Amino acid sequence: MNRANNNSLRGFTLIELLVASSLGLIVILTMTSLFKMGMDATFTVTQRAEVQQNMRAAIELMSQDLSHAGAGLPTGGLQLATAGVSQYACNQAGACYVTSHSYPNNVGTGVPNYMYGILPGFGNGVENGVTIPNASAARNDSITAIYQDYAFPLTNFTFTQNSGTQVTATAVATPTAGLPTNVLAPGGLNIGDVLLFYVASQGNGTTSSGTSFTQTAAVVAEITGISGTGPWILTFNVGDPLNMNQTTGANTLTNAFTAAGQMSVSRLNVVTYFLEVPAAGGTIQTPRLMRQVNGLPGVPVADNIINLQFSYDVINAYTGYLSSNLANPIASGQAPSLIQKINIWILGESLTSGGKKSQSMYLITSVAARNMSFCNSYSASSTACAND
Repeated sequence: MNRANNNSLRGFTLIELLVASSLGLIVILTMTSLFKMGMDATFTVTQRAEVQQNMRAAIELMSQDLSHAGAGLPTGGLQLATAGVSQYACNQAGACYVTSHSYPNNVGTGVPNYMYGILPGFGNGVENGVTIPNASAARNDSITAIYQDYAFPLTNFTFTQNSGTQVTATAVATPTAGLPTNVLAPGGLNIGDVLLFYVASQGNGTTSSGTSFTQTAAVVAEITGISGTGPWILTFNVGDPLNMNQTTGANTLTNAFTAAGQMSVSRLNVVTYFLEVPAAGGTIQTPRLMRQVNGLPGVPVADNIINLQFSYDVINAYTGYLSSNLANPIASGQAPSLIQKINIWILGESLTSGGKKSQSMYLITSVAARNMSFCNSYSASSTACAND
């Protein structure tokens, strides 16, 4: 009889099992590593896209305000009442959002309380001077743009002064179609709004060189109360949070209403951008970019903005040449009315816990100040811009 051959029934040897297991483990680890790398790359791309989208939204809103800066203001800005120092970036409760919030001196004359279309805020861009997490050593700036609000024109109303602190707004008999006929309409006047009372053709004056010009009177006041259903009583009480309403000295409401000529009234938008680090329950929250208008509360614009800086391209009023990238033009003796371009640096950080995988990036852009004073830098005169 022949013995059966059992070799075909043999299993894997221990060495074969170890080799197969090792190869399988290597494949699994490689696939896991590739999957993790793919997930990390997706996470990084997503985070960077969110940061960039957040910053772009902030840049676009700032660019809109800054591109309108100076629109509707008298050429070169205007002198506010000088009996006291007026403020900006403050709300109706009296809280001011930036550390330096007084209107500057008129560059070249030293007269205080001057309203330019752009107010650079060098180094005061964080509310209460709080340190920004993850960017503690960086300089932060604020910026204020001032321009006429064309979205709610007041040409359908006439304004008469009842007393030193009250003005009556009356709808005209034949209003312009399509324009508001109620000062309290949506988007209309509110307490804390800043109005510009502008009197053109006040009279003729003469410069030292004998050139005649048309004088104007421009007065700025803050609404402290609104009553009535038409006509409407606008109150401008002294002691307003922005300290615009002053009854003594020049540039008061009484001066505007007693001046000769045709008066126009418009609302100004005094828009300030700054950073805020809110605290809740003792915990520091993520920094955010804020936008504050006139005497109203600040409104968040974009989260996790950890650095905000500005520089300015300014025409030198005496040489006529362009000075580029001035971080603090007023301290350099340059008039903000001759700012030609605003350069913006904004640093955003992704919203991640722990910070180990957070993404941060700068976004840089420039905005032309198209409504500021024009300076003819090609003029032969070395003081070509001094009186523009």
